[in-house]
Amino acid sequence: MRKTLLIVAAIMGTVALTGCQGKKNKGAEAAEDVVYVKVEPARAEKVAQTIDFTANLEAYQMNFIVPSLAARIEQINVEVGDKVKKGQILVELDKTQLNTNKLQLSNAELNLARMMPVYETGGISKQQIDEMETNIGVLKETVKNLEDNLTLRSPINGVVTGRYNEVGDLFSMSMNSDGGIGILQVMQMDKLKAYVYVSEQYFPQVYMGMPVKVVAETFPDRTFEGKVSRIAPAINPSTRTFEVEVTVPNSDLTLRPGMYARTTFNMGEVNGITVQDMAVMRQTGTNDKYVYVVNDEGIVDKHFVTVGRRMNDRIEIISGVEIGENVVIAGGNKITTGMKVEIEK
Repeated sequence: MRKTLLIVAAIMGTVALTGCQGKKNKGAEAAEDVVYVKVEPARAEKVAQTIDFTANLEAYQMNFIVPSLAARIEQINVEVGDKVKKGQILVELDKTQLNTNKLQLSNAELNLARMMPVYETGGISKQQIDEMETNIGVLKETVKNLEDNLTLRSPINGVVTGRYNEVGDLFSMSMNSDGGIGILQVMQMDKLKAYVYVSEQYFPQVYMGMPVKVVAETFPDRTFEGKVSRIAPAINPSTRTFEVEVTVPNSDLTLRPGMYARTTFNMGEVNGITVQDMAVMRQTGTNDKYVYVVNDEGIVDKHFVTVGRRMNDRIEIISGVEIGENVVIAGGNKITTGMKVEIEK
């Protein structure tokens, strides 16, 4: 009987000991299950409304060097790529026709001088003198026109970007390979134009002289400072955009016509809500973005958000979060909706 009591007591002691150890282990596990997160209140902040638009760069001015008459090319003084000054002689055409007309003018003037004494003595009529003077006037205009068109000068400071004829060619008014008519093409490139098509909603914000940042795809690490130089007065009803011309300084000729560029317009500031960019996560398999918000009781809730502009290490929240809500900025990979968490101080 005594032996039986000892066995029962031993069993009860073992059970009691096991129960105490179980309670101790559960307490330790509960302590280990506490999840700590860092939070930061979403805050009100002025958000710059910078909008990007693509554009192609074009020469500020482009000219085809073309005479107004057909003539044989006697000399071309420049090559493609040469810089030229305004007024510089670029092309000289055959002057046979010019010399012939100069000789005719000289003879006509000499003949008039000889006939004036005859007219004064009544030997010829006033009508004959008038006809001679008219002929001289026509010859003078012809000579001037030939002089202007047989010696071709650059109308601008620029760069020769096209040559479509060679010395000895008989120039005609036919179209060249670039769709223009001319012996040479000259472009002003010390400043360029960017034509930008801006959404109609920004029409009130765009103004003459407005600064615009321009970055060419070829030189992504360099920003050029342009200015709005023309604003189309009407909206295109098909695209709901309006054309804006931006003039871009280019004194070192780094940029070239035809380059693809990105323009950035600052449309002012609006009151917005921002959070740290590390708080925003993306839903797996989608482009949906969300943040975790912790309420006053420490309960986690997932808020899907619409994001706007990035400002250094912060990002604008257009919808999904209210000012002052505690957004998780660290520890978000360990939590789920409905979980209770502790906030690290």
